[in-house]
Amino acid sequence: MIKFVFLDLDDTILDFHKAEQVALANTLIHFGVEPTQKVLDLYHRINKAQWERLERGELTRNEVKVERYRILYSKLGIDLSPKDTTAYYESQLAIGHYFIDGAESLLEQLNGKYSLYIASNGAKKVQSSRLLSAGIEKYFDSIFISESLGYNKPDKRFFEKCFKEISDFDKSKAVIIGDSLTSDIKGGKNAEIKTIWFNPTGTANETDIKPDFEIYDLLQAPEILKSM
Repeated sequence: MIKFVFLDLDDTILDFHKAEQVALANTLIHFGVEPTQKVLDLYHRINKAQWERLERGELTRNEVKVERYRILYSKLGIDLSPKDTTAYYESQLAIGHYFIDGAESLLEQLNGKYSLYIASNGAKKVQSSRLLSAGIEKYFDSIFISESLGYNKPDKRFFEKCFKEISDFDKSKAVIIGDSLTSDIKGGKNAEIKTIWFNPTGTANETDIKPDFEIYDLLQAPEILKSM
């Protein structure tokens, strides 16, 4: 029987992709760069590669945040400050929130039935602001953010720190629900807890990371949790 449910935040509960698009466009415009689709696509490729380097332990979080803009500006041949850009972008990202379809209903359904926890690879200031804006902190027993813990998913030490803060924690009664195979699902596997992969686009899993369950709609989760 499941008792402890860890939920990823970005693109599982809150729509980070939409928030990122708005914040990135505002940031580029602020620094005089036209946010054409070509520029946005280039940024997303660079950004994805840097976060993957973080997951492999090749970069720190702060290095990722600056490096993506350094590479972008280098490829565009633009002389702008990556550090200044990072600061402005984070200020924009912290404004407002957008829910993933079904997220609010999911939290209502799980509330009171399970001990709920956020497990996020995010910046503390940004994530705290978005959680406050969304008004969903009330659903969670604790909120675990990698910047505060000192480790990032999928590092098992991220989860070990979470587990130590939870009273009467039992791995056999824990699960993580998240959209990222390399961060959430691999992290759950590393931590020896059950995993539910949220895959709304039906993306083919071409990795060797095998979730215990796969869902395409968040509202499939309650029934799966009951069956576990």
